[in-house]
Amino acid sequence: MQRRHEDKDSLDDFPTPPWATRALMKYGNDYLDFWPLYTCREPAANRGYMARTLKEYFSVVEASDIHDYGAGYPIKDFLHDDFDNVDWTITNPPFVLAKDFIDRALDTSDVGVAVILRIAFLEGKKRYLELFKDRPPSHVFQFVERVPMVKGKYDPDASSATAYAWFVWRKDYKLLEDTKLVWIPPCRDGLINKEKDFV
Repeated sequence: MQRRHEDKDSLDDFPTPPWATRALMKYGNDYLDFWPLYTCREPAANRGYMARTLKEYFSVVEASDIHDYGAGYPIKDFLHDDFDNVDWTITNPPFVLAKDFIDRALDTSDVGVAVILRIAFLEGKKRYLELFKDRPPSHVFQFVERVPMVKGKYDPDASSATAYAWFVWRKDYKLLEDTKLVWIPPCRDGLINKEKDFV
């Protein structure tokens, strides 16, 4: 039920519901301090559902994607093109490239990185050895309700059998401390904004 197979070169076109981004901002802010004056990057912007939502919280949001989805964002390859540093990188990366996106984001973000991924991302010997062993996330924000992501579109009425979480690296977090697990309570209905979410 957790598996959503996409090829290595797939665009992994599963837009993030805006309410899921608002949930990170609402329930993560006590731990992460998302200051409005921070700059933010969304390097896998897709059709802009996450980037537009991030603009509700950050004064500057740089958005781009490797593919042109018609939303007007610059076409840039986050893993290979040049990027200036920002304070935060917040994104929904292609799952098969998530580790590469996290590494690149950590190198180009001064405050922190947040990625929304299937909870299955926690598993795997190779991923542990190449990422979590030396650079564990400071926080994992686990949704207690499912976050439906539909291929090619945002559907607020969709359902899902896949569990998602926000994996966050706050760069000033003490490495000797354990990763903090925080539950995101049921919030979908209260965080959907019908006036903003379908622009």
